[in-house]
Amino acid sequence: MDRLPLVKVVATGGTIANTPSGRLHAGEVADAIPELKTIARLEVEEVCRVASSAITVENWLTLARRIAEILAEPDVTGVVVTHGSNTVEETAYFLSLTVKSDKPVVLTAAQRQFTTLSSDSPRNFLQAVRVAASDEARGKGALVVTNDMINAARDVSKNISNRVETYSSRDIGALGFVDDDRVTFYRLPVKRHTLATPFDIRRLTRLPRVDIVYTYAGADGALIEAAVAHGAEGLVIAGFPTGSGTPVMDEAIRKLAAKGIPAVMTNRGGLGRVIDKRAKEARPLIWGDNLTPVKARVLLMLALTTTRDPTALQRIFEQY
Repeated sequence: MDRLPLVKVVATGGTIANTPSGRLHAGEVADAIPELKTIARLEVEEVCRVASSAITVENWLTLARRIAEILAEPDVTGVVVTHGSNTVEETAYFLSLTVKSDKPVVLTAAQRQFTTLSSDSPRNFLQAVRVAASDEARGKGALVVTNDMINAARDVSKNISNRVETYSSRDIGALGFVDDDRVTFYRLPVKRHTLATPFDIRRLTRLPRVDIVYTYAGADGALIEAAVAHGAEGLVIAGFPTGSGTPVMDEAIRKLAAKGIPAVMTNRGGLGRVIDKRAKEARPLIWGDNLTPVKARVLLMLALTTTRDPTALQRIFEQY
């Protein structure tokens, strides 16, 4: 057993460790899955024990720094992060952009509580450890493993409220699959991550505030103005699928740009790319490509720690 790879589990709480009578310590969850002992040697620690709706940016900074410390240990093969489902895609992307290691960082979550009928918690935990212990998972950035599927942190989103097949990478597709005897990858993430990013959060205590404003018929600039009034240093627009807000919103965004406050245009529909097809209009926007609004927010917060130049910000959104 000593020859098995060492995987460290960093727990944050969530449904995967939840029961009708309260949240379990992640060590209790691991002890209840005997198959884990045939895959890896586990060491478990908790960073926090909360629902993912309560995860904060400060939690992200703490989590990223702790994972970096763990992965610097030469005998550690990989890390599994147990997490609540609501924000796991955001945490995963943040870690993929900030953890400077090629060792696997695998996040997992669950839709059904640990002790309930047909819970997906034990299997998701088991399969996440299987991926974290795998040599094939190295160098692929942070991963989200649920329902026997491996998704890249940048691409994955939670799409269904209750079903166990909730996670998908939308029109891009999964990276691979986990079976009981193997981990199989079919493609690689090509956007920059981990060691290839410039984002250094080691000494940060906060990130610039970035808010998301949703586009809808008849929307004016009130929410944009309110966000800036409350300290937003950048905005993400969950725009129409064609890549715009309403005319009134577009005018409010022009005023923001004149003040040096960047706005990133994304697609509220969830599928497809948003790119500038009307360059002659020179709309003062950063184009979010196929990032969801919540992923674009993560990237803009980090990007603003390195630059405020619109051209440089656009380059970052094209590369990450």
